[in-house]
Amino acid sequence: MATKETRRMVLAAAQACEDKKAEDTRILELDILDSGFTDFFLISSGSNERQTQAIAEEIEVRLKRDFQTYPNSVEGRRQGEWILMDYVDFVVHIFLTEKRTYYDIERLRKSARTIDLEQLKAMLVEKTVVARSKPAKKVAAAKKIAKKAVVKKAAVKKRSAGRKSAVKKRSKAPSGS
Repeated sequence: MATKETRRMVLAAAQACEDKKAEDTRILELDILDSGFTDFFLISSGSNERQTQAIAEEIEVRLKRDFQTYPNSVEGRRQGEWILMDYVDFVVHIFLTEKRTYYDIERLRKSARTIDLEQLKAMLVEKTVVARSKPAKKVAAAKKIAKKAVVKKAAVKKRSAGRKSAVKKRSKAPSGS
């Protein structure tokens, strides 16, 4: 299962593609059973080698700056026809348009679910809301427990004070001798 951080990195990489005018950017969430090596494929196209190289560079710079992460490996950067950037949890494929249609990776990954950018953003917002609501519930439960502890401590103090006063009364009472 992909982590929230991985989803944020994929979203940042997709936005970098959009900023460099990439064409037909798609995010494929791979089936866990079908693909055990990565969670996402980010597939994008450029119209020429310079553009594909610029897209790859922008992705690398943005992920380095925002997440302090580097690709595990990069293939094809020099030729620029098909650049593959492996970030372990997701893999970025940047193709020339004609190479993308020739290799047709989307067809090879039929079990993958296509996610658009808006859907990924919505998923992140939903996960953030859920993550933030859980601590709120924990805080409320902790406050309730703390309140019970204070009440219990006060009751113990009251009983202790009552016992001390009873002991004092007995010690002050005149003895029958």
